[in-house]
Amino acid sequence: MTDPDGPAPGPPPPLLVACALGIERFALRGGQGVTVLRTGMGPQAAERAVGAALAAGSPTAASPVVASGFCAGLAPGMRPGDVVVAETTREHRPDRPESVCRDNAALLTALKERGLTVHSGLLLGSDHVVRGTERAALHAAGAVAVDMESAATLGSALRAGPRPVAAVRVVVDAPEHELVRIGTIRGGISAFRVLRAVLPVFFEWHRSLLLPRR
Repeated sequence: MTDPDGPAPGPPPPLLVACALGIERFALRGGQGVTVLRTGMGPQAAERAVGAALAAGSPTAASPVVASGFCAGLAPGMRPGDVVVAETTREHRPDRPESVCRDNAALLTALKERGLTVHSGLLLGSDHVVRGTERAALHAAGAVAVDMESAATLGSALRAGPRPVAAVRVVVDAPEHELVRIGTIRGGISAFRVLRAVLPVFFEWHRSLLLPRR
C-alpha cells in the first residue's frame, strides 16, 4: 500500500533507444517518453555513450534500453527490410558474457502483426564490417545477424544495472543483397522505411513494461 503522506511516485523513466548513425536517428526520431541516443559507430563508441547515458543521476539512469538501427543479415534468403529481434547478443570480446533479451515476446508479436518478416536468434557483435566468407562462417556458428553496436549497447546497459533490454535491427544487406552492389541502394531505402515503421512498436513495448506483472 502506498503511504498517502509519502512522496508521490515520479514519472517512469523514458525508453532509451540507442543507434549509431545519423540516418538511423532520423528514422527513429520523435515520440514522447523516448530518448534516442546516437552513439557513433563501433562497439567502443556504443559502450561509452550508453554508459554515460545510464550513469547515476542521469534522467535515463533506470531506463529500459533498445539497441536499434541497421544490420547485416547472415541467413540465406534474408532481404533488405527484414527485421531481426535478438534473443541474445554476443559482444566481439570473448571475455564478455552474452546478454539475454528476456522481455522481447511482445516485440516479436507486434512486429509480426504489422506484416513484417521477422527473424530471431543470436545477434552477433563485430568491430568491423562483415562480408563474404566471414558472413557465412558466422551464420554457420549460429548467428542470424551481425552489427557493430547492439551487443556492446546491451552489455553496457546491463552492467549499469538490471533493466529490460532488447535489440531490434532492420536488415540493410544480406548474403544475396550485399551493399557493395549498386542495386542495393533501393534495399537501403526499404530498410529505412521499415526502421521508421517499427518505432511505434517500441512505444507499445515500453508501455507494456509499465503494466503490473501477473
